[in-house]
Amino acid sequence: MKYFFAIWIPVLLFTNVIFSQETITHKVERGETITEIAKMYKVTPYDIYKLNPDAQDKLKPRSLLLIPSKSGIRVASSQAEITHKVLPKETLYGIEKKYNVSDADLKKANPFLETDGLQIGQELTIPSKNKIKSSEKAVYHDVLPKETKYSIAKKYGITIAELEKKNPEIIPNLTIGYRLLIKGNPAKNNEVVQNTEIKQNATDAAKKYVSYEVKPKETLYSLSKKFNLSQDELVALNPELKNGVEIGMLLKVPTNGMFSNVSENKVYTDLTAKNNSGDRKKIAMLLPFNVSSLEGDDTNSIVAQLKKDKFLNMTLDFYAGALMAIDSAKALGLPIDVSIYDSQETKYNSNIAAILNNNKLQNSDVVIGPFYQNNAEVTARLLSSYNVPVISPLSKDEGTPITNLYQAVPTNDVLKTKMFDFMRSKNGNMLAVVDKKKGSVIQYLSKNQPDVKLVPLNDNGTVSAENLKNMLVSGRMNYVVLETANTWMIKTTITSMVSAMSNYQVQLVVLEPNETLDSDEINFSNLVKLKLMYPSVSREDSSVEGVVFENKFRKINSISPSDYAIRGFDVTFDAIMRLMQNKSFEETANTISTQQFKNKFEYHKKDGVGNANKGVYILYYDSDLTVKVAN
Repeated sequence: MKYFFAIWIPVLLFTNVIFSQETITHKVERGETITEIAKMYKVTPYDIYKLNPDAQDKLKPRSLLLIPSKSGIRVASSQAEITHKVLPKETLYGIEKKYNVSDADLKKANPFLETDGLQIGQELTIPSKNKIKSSEKAVYHDVLPKETKYSIAKKYGITIAELEKKNPEIIPNLTIGYRLLIKGNPAKNNEVVQNTEIKQNATDAAKKYVSYEVKPKETLYSLSKKFNLSQDELVALNPELKNGVEIGMLLKVPTNGMFSNVSENKVYTDLTAKNNSGDRKKIAMLLPFNVSSLEGDDTNSIVAQLKKDKFLNMTLDFYAGALMAIDSAKALGLPIDVSIYDSQETKYNSNIAAILNNNKLQNSDVVIGPFYQNNAEVTARLLSSYNVPVISPLSKDEGTPITNLYQAVPTNDVLKTKMFDFMRSKNGNMLAVVDKKKGSVIQYLSKNQPDVKLVPLNDNGTVSAENLKNMLVSGRMNYVVLETANTWMIKTTITSMVSAMSNYQVQLVVLEPNETLDSDEINFSNLVKLKLMYPSVSREDSSVEGVVFENKFRKINSISPSDYAIRGFDVTFDAIMRLMQNKSFEETANTISTQQFKNKFEYHKKDGVGNANKGVYILYYDSDLTVKVAN
């Protein structure tokens, strides 16, 4: 009987709903969402929320929901809600202004907007004004370096005692990056309204703007998410948006700090040969075999040198993969001529100038190499007047932007940005556990990812389950970014997360390889439970083509292909196929993204000059003990 009353009392109190037919009950299964259930019964999520108000806070497995039949509910005319059918070119901003409702109220009435966005033909419920309850907006402040309780309290005209009363967890110490509640009550579902002045702290340091061209299917909503601005802020920068979003519009958008790595979304394409002219394409490869130094070593035999020289082994692996790409292209009958040169390079020297003096590179359609970033930049500068594209195939260095230089490996900053962009795209609640010794990480988050909240640490540098749970949010995925090599700190964080799994969705995230996680001291099964997630330049490839490639490579070379061999194939084959499109390499790089066996190639302009690859995979540990690509 207690379950009967728990279900029906809230419904009876909801007096505006009049039933003309019996309702259906639905037993919630683990992992189901309101949107999925609504689609199953062909009703809207809002219809379910009206009968089950508690479902807005948390959807509990095995609980019963009342589901109305489509004709079974009508709403009392005294408080009738308006519906609006979305028309082409309409935006959330325009609809909100038309009906004078806030963004938060419209999304509360139509929860699917958070996941699906605005789409033509959708039926939106416009909440009536007398149902929108006014409440004091919560104001938050993210603690910046060198700030104190005194300076923060003075800034907002409150006392330190009042500040500590609102935020009792800061009584022992104040942590950089921690989000403080200044006034009002904590917003539900982590919906934070921040003071304009606080936002200025994060963006006014060096504000710059760039032009951005609107692409097909982009809306005011998607643009505001892309540039991490509110729709009002975006319209304030671009008043013409009041009349709607149009393809080709040039918008003024910020490019400092957290916006500097914003990239356009490119569609990935499988390239097929389209070289109708039949012109033979010339490819030059500059690889550091350093043959002269091998031959000049009288002490060690070449076999002995091969055993101990890791750099040479890397070069030979890359070369073996590149040869397979060249053979594949020739098997397809593609008209290519490939020249391979010994770049004879060290980190700061190479043989490039001598090769250029013999006029061997100027007529190339593309140059692959050298390996060292410094040498690749020298090559690009020397060939810039000939407009020959130069691909830096292995370097992760940030490098200097040069018009004809293409950085084939995404930098660490790109990897991090892609990881945070992915978590935001899932509407995740982002938390970070950062070792106090990692001051640079705290500064990076404060400057580039200010919406990430730092979890307070105990005096001994560990994480308590209570501190973590206080920052978790129901109904959303809670991503916990772990930045430490301290074994005990990792263990306490994992233990706290596992204990919270019964009530919250949690997932562990790392931004770069962490050797401590691979040690025997960390329980691997817990990493699988928490679906450890991380950004990566390459993926695992179990496709039929991948298996064929590995078998063929093993047959030719009597060894399995290393990561360098696969990169040699991917970089070379990608370059060949781009040259077969009846376009220049530059044109295809600007418009087409590709995915080879294990690597993506998504080139974007870097500071308006150079070209950087932003093709990154988001990988996670799955329950079947394999590593999968997150969608």
